[in-house]
Amino acid sequence: MNKVKNRNIRMIISFLMITIGVLTASFALECFLIPNTILDGGITGISIILSKISIFPISFLIILLNIPFIYVGYKNMGKNFLIKAVYSMIIYSVSLHMFNNITPITNQMLLATVYGGILLGVGTGLVIRFGGCLDGTESIAIVISKQFPISVGQIILLINLLIYSVAGIIFGIDRALYSLLTYFITFKVIDFVSEGLEQAKAALIITEHGNNISKEIYKRLGRTTTKIEGEGLISGNKEVLYCVMTRIEVPELRRIAEEIDDSVFITITDISEVIGNHIKSTKKIHKVNKKR
Repeated sequence: MNKVKNRNIRMIISFLMITIGVLTASFALECFLIPNTILDGGITGISIILSKISIFPISFLIILLNIPFIYVGYKNMGKNFLIKAVYSMIIYSVSLHMFNNITPITNQMLLATVYGGILLGVGTGLVIRFGGCLDGTESIAIVISKQFPISVGQIILLINLLIYSVAGIIFGIDRALYSLLTYFITFKVIDFVSEGLEQAKAALIITEHGNNISKEIYKRLGRTTTKIEGEGLISGNKEVLYCVMTRIEVPELRRIAEEIDDSVFITITDISEVIGNHIKSTKKIHKVNKKR
């Protein structure tokens, strides 16, 4: 009973924090960045460009353009990701429309860049930390990073550089440079709030249900685990699982462990560098199984 109650409380808190994060990010965009034609990255940046050169509002474009990306994220990260991502997108669209009627805070480019970038980073960081998603390119980047030796952050940076190049052609090089500066400010703030989008995390999971947890981690996250036999001074024989993942996947790991083992014990630590392929491709594993 207490387990269900605590889970419900955590769920309510996560949705509340996602809402606060979305509202903060929307305020930053509509009251600092968009009025000064300073772009965010990813789908939001593409939506800003299209809204400037078409009749479609940004609130509509963000939902429309994110649909295929959210579907990819759902296929790779599961139902919980889908629920929070869809919730985030709906609140994001509504709040952008709501803040659109507010007078911009400043028309000074440097002030808009700095304070808009900080607020956008705080909002986006809160959304990511509590399992939500404001931009579908994050889920695509995670999928690509599982197949190729390139980090999530590097993939997102490449996508954004392309977007800012297009913005430079359409709106002028100064707007592209201000947008790029905003991106770096936002990314650093996200790093501070959510401990980094692409930062690798090492999870040590001590449990009595190692096989079940390992299978579920691979099923939902596409991550493999290394099993180590352990023994507690009081609890006796235990299985210790070691797994490397990104920060955005930690909430899902927590849900997996809590669903399977009430007495699970997990520690999460930062990793400064990963050498080699720590994630096996699903296709490769299937090929190995067929050969056997």
